[in-house]
Amino acid sequence: MTTSTSLRTAPGAPGSPARDASWLLRAVLRTDSVSTAVFAVLMLVESALTATPLGMPRELAIVSGCGMVCGAVAFLVLARLPVLPPRLVAGAIALNAVCGVAFAVLACTDVVPLTGFGRLFLGAGAVIVAVFADLEYVGLRRVRRSARARVRTA
Repeated sequence: MTTSTSLRTAPGAPGSPARDASWLLRAVLRTDSVSTAVFAVLMLVESALTATPLGMPRELAIVSGCGMVCGAVAFLVLARLPVLPPRLVAGAIALNAVCGVAFAVLACTDVVPLTGFGRLFLGAGAVIVAVFADLEYVGLRRVRRSARARVRTA
């Protein structure tokens, strides 16, 4: 068995292959997965506390936390696929957009009796989710543009 002793060059460096157009989208999906998992853990921990700092009903915190765990796994699986299916990526973007709107509505209304910290927490979550949706959209556009360019040059 032989092993290669050549040094790897960074993507985009002279003499290296061009960086794959999906790098941004994959990086954002991985980061979204991690942040969603952290947010889910915070929701689940909050639901287990005797005095809830967010003011969110325990049942809602548990359901939200479990749903976010599922979303985190889905984002990670999607990021690791060899080929990113545009419809699944669009679904992830739509999911982020819907969650962002839901968090904003909960933070800005009295639908749920949140504490001031709870409003701040969900408001920050709404902003973060909206940023991820936007970055994923930008990444998807880059992947589509790259695919169209490959078709034109083929």
